Amino acid sequence: MSSWPYGTTADIGICVFASSPESLIGQAVEGMQGILLSSEGIEAIKDCPWHHSTWNLPSSNSWDRDLVRILEEVLFRCEVHDEWVVELKLLKLQEDEEAQLACQVAWVDAEAIEREVEIKAVTRHNLRFIELAEGQESISQYPEVPVVRGPGWLADVVFDI
Repeated sequence: MSSWPYGTTADIGICVFASSPESLIGQAVEGMQGILLSSEGIEAIKDCPWHHSTWNLPSSNSWDRDLVRILEEVLFRCEVHDEWVVELKLLKLQEDEEAQLACQVAWVDAEAIEREVEIKAVTRHNLRFIELAEGQESISQYPEVPVVRGPGWLADVVFDI
């Protein structure tokens, strides 16, 4: 499963491909974090102790909106709680007619991680979260993104930097 960063006119985006919607969101988190990291930050993660948490977030019952919500939460946790997410696994739960997103998260101390870029916001500009059927192709307008062929799930997200 993969993610590819691509440049837009003034921002940066990622295209992500995975076998399920849940793993697509985890891949999107890794792709976004990869944009932010410096080479020193990549090395620092290897030496940091990992911590584990569970996040419960309200779900909108829409994969694209839930993707944005989780990416925003990752940025918020880094900025406010100094938690740099290194791995996120999503479980979608239904409790008392109110949909919940349960995320199992591994994180390290964000103060130890050097970054090159700052993401100001996750945008909904050109947001896409789709299922590709067997043999169905998605051809990107960005040369950095290869042709992706289903079966699988595909997302495009643009970040304001």
